[in-house]
Amino acid sequence: MPIILKRVLLTIRNHIDQLSWQVVVFVTLAHMALTWVLLSIAGEHALTSANTFFYYYVVTTSTVGYGDFSPTTEMGRLLVALVQIPFGLALFGMLLGKAGQSITHLIRRAMTGEKDVTHFANHIIIFGWHPVRTRKMVRYILADEKRVKREIVLAVTDDMEHPFFSEPDVSFVKLSSYTDEEQLKRVGIATADKIIVEGADDNQSFTTALKISKLVKESAHICAYFDDESKAQMLGEHCANVECSSNRTAEVLVRSMEDPGASRVQQEIMSSLHGDTHFSMMIPNDVGQFTYNDIFTVFKHQYDATILGIAHNRSALDMDLNPPLDYTIQGGDIIHYIAPERVLASEVKWP
Repeated sequence: MPIILKRVLLTIRNHIDQLSWQVVVFVTLAHMALTWVLLSIAGEHALTSANTFFYYYVVTTSTVGYGDFSPTTEMGRLLVALVQIPFGLALFGMLLGKAGQSITHLIRRAMTGEKDVTHFANHIIIFGWHPVRTRKMVRYILADEKRVKREIVLAVTDDMEHPFFSEPDVSFVKLSSYTDEEQLKRVGIATADKIIVEGADDNQSFTTALKISKLVKESAHICAYFDDESKAQMLGEHCANVECSSNRTAEVLVRSMEDPGASRVQQEIMSSLHGDTHFSMMIPNDVGQFTYNDIFTVFKHQYDATILGIAHNRSALDMDLNPPLDYTIQGGDIIHYIAPERVLASEVKWP
């Protein structure tokens, strides 16, 4: 008997799996319409009124049965017993099964990276996965409470499940390649605003950054990390919209030796989890010219922020650190500063 019951349940499940939502909804509406027509013929006018029927149908068909509405005629009771409840129960079970199947499918797609985020815009994409560094990246991004609220997309080629499933702002997409244009469309590469590239090795990072640099929108900014400084320099020469960083452990060690605490200062400046942190801000294009002296005191007095330097493009290749007080600044320039929290351009009273 248990084997027979199991086979029956599997058969029913297979039939539900094969049914589309359109068919399920159509059959349910058809059953509702048939029930209404039959109850009207039976003279159950109290049940077929516009304000009552839907409530009565759902409560009765789902077997909740509050008892506040029920058929009063012999024919009405017969129709409910033979048509509405038996077929309605089957439809109700079908709806629940289909809903459960859809929810399970969505969760499975999210966990395994089958998700498609082509509808995202102005989002952040992180290419590559490292168990420690990638988790820190996401944690640092989410810790910035005044950041522009952007969706984060983690794109990987590794065989893994969603590592940030509990974070609603982080989506997970598994790709077969970082350089295949059809695959890159799945992460919304053409509409992304910020991109981080840290592949399994420098070669993967190089080819990925080189490929996507031609596919992103003009205002997008790409950051790529390399262990080999020569690859970072080579990519920077060919892709103006890619900001390349490399492992500078040697420089940090020497600086810490000569100036004790230098490595700690660098660590504190880059961390957004506690203490003052490095931020950048683009000055609105409609702001006129002013000097470094004009804005330095404003930032310190009003926002407890210290301006480190001024750059003239997103990659900051021509940044002027600690400029003189009469240094000229204008709209479109980028201010790099240290502050307890991010300062928005709209909050500043520009000179």
